[in-house]
Amino acid sequence: MTRGHSSLEKEISEAVRWFWRTKAEQSVACVDPSGRGGVLGGRQLDGFLNLLVYACLEAGVPEECIFIRGNYIPGFFRSSKDWDFLVISPDNKLLALVELKSQVGSYGNNFNNRTEEAIGSATDLWTAFREGEFDTCGQPWAGYMMVIGDDLKSNCPVKNHSAHYPVLVEFENASYMDRYAILCRKLISERLYNGCALLATSDENHYRDIDPTISIRQFIASLQGYLTGCRHEFDR
Repeated sequence: MTRGHSSLEKEISEAVRWFWRTKAEQSVACVDPSGRGGVLGGRQLDGFLNLLVYACLEAGVPEECIFIRGNYIPGFFRSSKDWDFLVISPDNKLLALVELKSQVGSYGNNFNNRTEEAIGSATDLWTAFREGEFDTCGQPWAGYMMVIGDDLKSNCPVKNHSAHYPVLVEFENASYMDRYAILCRKLISERLYNGCALLATSDENHYRDIDPTISIRQFIASLQGYLTGCRHEFDR
């Protein structure tokens, strides 16, 4: 049974609220001598992990086939990579995997790093897949989701550095928001990921899609469609 639109919107809203509230708790904990900041570290995107879990359960995936911690997959250029979310069949076939990232502020310092991580992780994954490093049912579904701050600095045009050669025309007058959208669309068009989502948010009550082709709704629909086609894998 497929979730209704209103239910999906509610779950996205809850994930956004969790993101901002956890981020605020971590900011306070950074100056707390008790070390509580370390305990809270890495939890900002847990609401989106929950959203992925619910989406998979709806698609008929048994709970025991969903993994959200310790998700190391063998690599080709490195020993292994810890993905944020995995779906593995009862007979140990890798069916789906998702990488979750966020960035609020420090866009200039981190955009290139995020880009290199996304491309590198996908290249490592598909090379390991080609070399038969893990069992699969055909080709696994790979997803990349980015949550970005919707603020002045992310929406202002950014200067391009092109001392020797011109940059591609799509980067002219592009903001960091635009650049993340370009990245996500190209990750899909170059078949590095099966689905990408870019969600912009300014606070716990406000979020928006940048492009319907890389919306979180399209992302969830693509993932569910793939897993529905793999449902026979869970009957073994």
